[in-house]
Amino acid sequence: MKVLVIGGAGYIGSHVVKELMSKGHKITVFDNLSTGLMQNLFKENDFIAGDIMHKDDLEKAFSRGFDAFIHLAAWKAVGESMEFPEKYSENNITGTLNILNAAVSHNCKNMVFSSTAAVYGSPKYLPVDENHPTNPENYYGFTKLEIERFMAWYSQLKELNYAALRYFNAAGYDPDGVLFGLEKNPSNLLPVIMETACGIRKGMKVFGSDWDTRDGTCIRDYIHVTDLARAHAMALDYISSKNESITLNLGTGNGITVTEMLESAKRITGKDINAEYVGRRAGDPAVVTATSDKAKIILGWEAKYSDVDTLINTTWEAYKKYNYKK
Repeated sequence: MKVLVIGGAGYIGSHVVKELMSKGHKITVFDNLSTGLMQNLFKENDFIAGDIMHKDDLEKAFSRGFDAFIHLAAWKAVGESMEFPEKYSENNITGTLNILNAAVSHNCKNMVFSSTAAVYGSPKYLPVDENHPTNPENYYGFTKLEIERFMAWYSQLKELNYAALRYFNAAGYDPDGVLFGLEKNPSNLLPVIMETACGIRKGMKVFGSDWDTRDGTCIRDYIHVTDLARAHAMALDYISSKNESITLNLGTGNGITVTEMLESAKRITGKDINAEYVGRRAGDPAVVTATSDKAKIILGWEAKYSDVDTLINTTWEAYKKYNYKK
């Protein structure tokens, strides 16, 4: 298929592009490079420098004629979304409506959307499944849930087939070592650990050591970015061949504690990572994990690379290349 990957120069997007290429799809990347990187682009693919806030950019892109598109372009910082909701309204919501309108006007009606498990809010039960109530507790999660609702209406009114993929924490890097462009200004746990190991940061904080978990630190469900990429490609094949829409969680159901991530990182990197254990952070739940049973049944997908050591190993390889280049 001819596939337009919006946000395809970003961290997750570039891994999705690599996976789609391995399946023989013809890829065009659309990105404004605000967070994406030129080094994440493959010379085999077409690239359109454009912005989802510019309707003309999207019209020109979709006029090339595509069988499907994958939407990964969004602001995603939870804290920032609570401070600057207008930024997230404009980019995530208005930008997505611009995409949807351009797509259906050019008869491109197969869409994979990179959503988030933040649509659920604090877990009422674990592991979280697709039937869990949706009650986002941050504005970022709210924007993603609203987009899912728009897609459902476009599916009904414009015959759009969509896959909404909900996941918690993307982590790791391409096991083949082809992709190693680092995220700009990362805030997630694993890149913070890596930056501390590299000396980019002098130290890091662990929020809470007295949670009701196996070692007192929070548990989160981490999915390797290559596993995510496989799910995006498999979901695209499913919706286009079955002519139907799906909403799926992507998770391991197990989770990794902060201390387990730190200890694995110390062992694999050989670095003494300076981590200060401090008080709990307001709003943090002790445990957040998701089940992907539905994805396994419908797509035949399950995580292959999402164990703690593979997450650490692949990320450390990317950061070592960064250090060498610096």
